Amino acid sequence: MIYPTRTAVALAAVGAPIALAAGVLAARWWVIGVAWSGLIVLLMLLDAGVSRLRRAPRIVLQAPGALAVGEQAVVKVAVAFRSIISPRQVEMMLEGEGDIVLAPRKAVVAVEDNSVVAGASEKEAAAAITLTSPRRGEAVLSRLWLRWAGPLRLAWTQIAHPLDHRAPVTPDIAAVKDQALRLFSRDALHGLKAQIETGEGTEFHALRDFLPGMDHRTIDWKQSARHGKLVSQERRTERNHTVVLALDSGRTMCEPVAGAPRIDRAISAALLISYVSLATGDRVGLFGFDARPRLSTGAVSGVQSFPLIQRLVSRLDYTTEETNFTLGLTTLAGDLDRRSLVIIFTEFTDSIGAELMLENLKRLLKRHLVLFVVMRDEELESLARREPVDGADIARAVTAAALLKEREIVMVRLRRLGVQLVEAPADGIGPAVVNAYLDIKRRNLL
Repeated sequence: MIYPTRTAVALAAVGAPIALAAGVLAARWWVIGVAWSGLIVLLMLLDAGVSRLRRAPRIVLQAPGALAVGEQAVVKVAVAFRSIISPRQVEMMLEGEGDIVLAPRKAVVAVEDNSVVAGASEKEAAAAITLTSPRRGEAVLSRLWLRWAGPLRLAWTQIAHPLDHRAPVTPDIAAVKDQALRLFSRDALHGLKAQIETGEGTEFHALRDFLPGMDHRTIDWKQSARHGKLVSQERRTERNHTVVLALDSGRTMCEPVAGAPRIDRAISAALLISYVSLATGDRVGLFGFDARPRLSTGAVSGVQSFPLIQRLVSRLDYTTEETNFTLGLTTLAGDLDRRSLVIIFTEFTDSIGAELMLENLKRLLKRHLVLFVVMRDEELESLARREPVDGADIARAVTAAALLKEREIVMVRLRRLGVQLVEAPADGIGPAVVNAYLDIKRRNLL
């Protein structure tokens, strides 16, 4: 496509006042203005003809095959011109689909000599554009727009090159890896290393002489009577437990907290606990639900299964539907064939909306151990603590305090049911869940 530049439009418009002035001074000289505008149009067409390429430029795109939420990835675009007459500079603009951010929006790049191919000089323009996606999903680069001006700067030549490059946007695991490395460096995971396998747990390991300072509960009285001396049992931490990560992806979980959707923060915490569980020998399964079950997988084991969990959990999409706890928790209970630790990442707003959730948790608790994970609503807490200035501030503070009270009532009811409860700030939910998981293993609740 060819169209005039601002310079060409301005120069052509100058012909009107010239024609008017010439017509006032001498009537027969009005054609000077028309001739001026015609000359500009002629020069513009000549400029467009000179800048038009006989061969389409060669475009090379280097874009990431996948990126994490909030990660900045560099997209490199190279445009090679194989023509005798090439533009001096090119304006590039990438067009994308989905919730992605491209910076800079428009790149102006100089065209430089690159090589000589088959006797024709090849010139190239290269640009680096930063790609960022604030949400999970798919980043699509659909089209590359190019335009350049002719030697006289009177006409633009513009082309659109289709790209159709797709890259999945997965949860950010960089923070997950850092937290996991810190946990492992402290040797805090029970059953991870041989020297801390024994001493606690439910699996019998060996008999040894009882020594002063040892726990009296480990004494095996039958064996002590048989040997004529005190003998204690040495046990080790049991492995191969099933840990099910149940992720609520309903409307409430898709609302932002501390700058990111709750579901993304829950996914980061779920990835951390899944890595720790796999490293300690347990089996991990996934379950996602909102108005209906969205994701249900079998349990996998071994750290080598972590990339699979990462790919599966990234399929949970954002939704505006209300969560159906009756259908979701009933389906989850039916899928489990052995006693498991069920970690539920969810959110509730009031005691009325949480009533169905509590009723279905009772059925799940009959056979399984449930760890309930919620994020502290720091926005409500700040509204309740804020010093009021006018009547609107008082109304907001009273409403926030009432909502926090209903939230506390629901959590008290959960504790009375026997649910293990974790409430932590949004940015610290991962380590809090890991600590609760390790405490459960240490107390042999499974």
